[in-house]
Amino acid sequence: MPALNTITPDKLARLIGTPAAPLLVDVREPGASSLIPGSVVRAASDIGTWGQGLIGRSVVVVDEDGGAVSQGIAGWLRSEGSEAEAIDGGFSAWKAAGLPCVAANSLPPRDAAGRTIWVTRARPKVDRIACPWLIRRFVDPEARFLFVPPGDVLGVAERFGAVPFDVSAEGVFWSHRGDQCTFDVMVEEFGLGGISSLTYLANIVRGADTDRLEAAPEAAGLLALSLGLSRMYADDLEQLDAGMLVYDALYRWCRDARSETHDWSAHKPRGERP
Repeated sequence: MPALNTITPDKLARLIGTPAAPLLVDVREPGASSLIPGSVVRAASDIGTWGQGLIGRSVVVVDEDGGAVSQGIAGWLRSEGSEAEAIDGGFSAWKAAGLPCVAANSLPPRDAAGRTIWVTRARPKVDRIACPWLIRRFVDPEARFLFVPPGDVLGVAERFGAVPFDVSAEGVFWSHRGDQCTFDVMVEEFGLGGISSLTYLANIVRGADTDRLEAAPEAAGLLALSLGLSRMYADDLEQLDAGMLVYDALYRWCRDARSETHDWSAHKPRGERP
């Protein structure tokens, strides 16, 4: 049985990638080579500064062993009004369970507030909504996205320290490679390829984004939804907010419901179905 005010790695793993996921705060010593997906990194000694920003939020604190450091910080956060737990066994238990990790050296630099800042072309369709969803759910929940005219992407990136993505320009790391779309590249480079539901979702995104609808039966539906959203919203950030729900639903389908079917008799008890 897990200790008081802790969450088991398996239970936490079921929440990661979903809107119900808690904020993961990694307070290990700087220089960790891998992180639990969706983690933000904070210094334990600075809790008096960053802890105030977590009032009212659901938080899981990550240290190496689930001991005094994470328990102390979780207790501090609870005293400030957060719903805070530690991971039972800490990061070591997560890793020992073979659960997925993000490669820390793949993450771009963060701004003074600890966020990654990304920039891409305005008027997104598929990749430019799918990639922000992936980043916010699995890489940096506090990431910020700038949508600007295509010709300004690189200039904005240089001026504001943002990372360009899904741009066809020399030197842009996060973009299409061969037959892979940017979403494929991010799944691979962030070290998330071991999450089978994400790799299946990547097939759908690639098919919708590259006009290869035969890549997955669901690709045509995603393309239709993406084009519809792009016409519903003039504001790209409002479109991103709406698109987050689409990808949340697709991810949960990929993870939990691919074998489920539905027809007129689905509501009937099994013995009464044709």
